[in-house]
Amino acid sequence: MTDTLTHLDHQGNAHMVDVSEKIITKRTATAQAIVAMKASTLTKIVEGGLPKGDVIATARIAGIQAAKKTPDLIPLCHPLMLSKVSVDISILNDHEIQILCTCALSGKTGVEMEALTGASVAALTLYDMAKAVDKGIVVKEVCLLEKQGGKSGDWSKAND
Repeated sequence: MTDTLTHLDHQGNAHMVDVSEKIITKRTATAQAIVAMKASTLTKIVEGGLPKGDVIATARIAGIQAAKKTPDLIPLCHPLMLSKVSVDISILNDHEIQILCTCALSGKTGVEMEALTGASVAALTLYDMAKAVDKGIVVKEVCLLEKQGGKSGDWSKAND
């Protein structure tokens, strides 16, 4: 790990990091988002009782699409040829859903931002589809859980 910000040049200007000299390695990252809501809202989501349709399937597809579009949203991200994007959505308890987004590739730069973007957009899509019945939904705990590969090596939130 470095203690300098790699997206700033020697004059402090933002720039896209040059990865041309890096070696290609397998890289993966998993991020999460937790979505909290009323228990009655979660019941409607699980039972398919919302007017916009299948909330879970739509959020999953939105997360996959968002991970692939990350460089269009985050200015200094490199366009990547992702080899895997998975979005797993599970019920944590009577009022929370956990969204996990895992991205992978063999490349010269990591996929942390793609995983974070996928988890975030899946959570926002869940909010959009359920807001008609619960405007108080909260998206929280958006964070990187782990990454593997690359110059900085493996990292896990659990071990940090």
